[in-house]
Amino acid sequence: MNDIAIQVEGLGKQYRIGAMPTGYRTLRDALVSSLKRLGSGYIRREHEMIWALRDVSFDLHRGQVLGIIGRNGAGKSTLLKLLSRVTEPTEGYAEINGRVGSLLEVGTGFHPELTGRENIYLNGAILGMKRVEIEAKFDEIVDFAEVRRFIDTPVKRYSSGMYLRLAFAVAAHLEPEILVVDEVLAVGDAEFQRKCLGKMSDVAHEGRTVLFVSHNMSAILRLTEETIVLENGRIVLRAPTHKAVDYYMTSEMSRSGEYFWEGDVTGQENPFKPIALRVVDLQGRVVDRVASKEGFSLEFEYELNDAINGLRVGLYLYTSQGEPVLTSFDTDEPGRYELFAERGKGRYVSRCRIPADFLNGGTFIVGVNASSFQIRSFFTEEHALTFNVDSTGAPGTQWAEIRRGPVRPALDWEVGEAVR
Repeated sequence: MNDIAIQVEGLGKQYRIGAMPTGYRTLRDALVSSLKRLGSGYIRREHEMIWALRDVSFDLHRGQVLGIIGRNGAGKSTLLKLLSRVTEPTEGYAEINGRVGSLLEVGTGFHPELTGRENIYLNGAILGMKRVEIEAKFDEIVDFAEVRRFIDTPVKRYSSGMYLRLAFAVAAHLEPEILVVDEVLAVGDAEFQRKCLGKMSDVAHEGRTVLFVSHNMSAILRLTEETIVLENGRIVLRAPTHKAVDYYMTSEMSRSGEYFWEGDVTGQENPFKPIALRVVDLQGRVVDRVASKEGFSLEFEYELNDAINGLRVGLYLYTSQGEPVLTSFDTDEPGRYELFAERGKGRYVSRCRIPADFLNGGTFIVGVNASSFQIRSFFTEEHALTFNVDSTGAPGTQWAEIRRGPVRPALDWEVGEAVR
């Protein structure tokens, strides 16, 4: 028996950039347009073509769960659409051995005029399932989606959340041999996301093949053992998931230690202008590596072209695998919030001091944010800078084991005899 569930060879998809012709033209319109072009010396330009995906090749074995990550526009969704037969490739081929259940966007495969019940049976039929097989799963699908009250209502009247819950329930419960899931889970609430991730974990343990695209690195790390990284439509790495995530989170980030923003990155109407972000040691030097046992500062320099009321400037700190460590703003302390209720025109530095014996060893990513009263966002860049922490001499380094987690605080312990 062939152990390969998906075999992809030289797969590519090309799209044309530019507006498509609108409406139908008569012969007279075409002739007039051609004469005008000849009279004005017009030279016809070919439409610009781009490769959304190019020369992609990989094999996926039965029962394997493969993650696919990459930045926006890297070609992730295009790859899944090709594998789900939503669109045809421009070059190459993909051989699929098994029934494919796809969840590419909210309501994929649903007919808006049909009820939830009818869409369940329709999707089951598309997967090649018999009616008795669908009926055996029907109650489980409806209970998971929590739409029993509306199951006989046309899905065009569903909210996006109801649509999503039913679409995922159908894709996961109708037992396709290959499950393809795009970043659609981001639409749901936190409880639903946990429920879906739990179900996907169950599907993986049942031995079915799963392709999972997500920007949620925690979900990728939890569900997959191996991951593909896409950049500009090409595979740049296929590796164990923790290595792939490390590569993805730190790639294209040569901004180490200090970074300057150049040009107008926020727009002329925006009063906030970022200037620089830097890591500074206790001696005031810009560094890209700090010692865990020593404190350091993260400095965000910026300029205000006009006064701003209620401005707060903050930092996001992530591990190299995208897991959040902390979020902190320069007006979190109530007294400072009152002091800087209005920040006038001028140049500023917001400095966050990280204490000694706080972070564990490893690579960390710094993001920045400037907003007002949580209503208006002036500037956000979640992956702005990287730096490394050396844990040599940190608390507990006399023990050989690797300490888990991104923080390694020096905590106060007491040891004494128990009072009887």
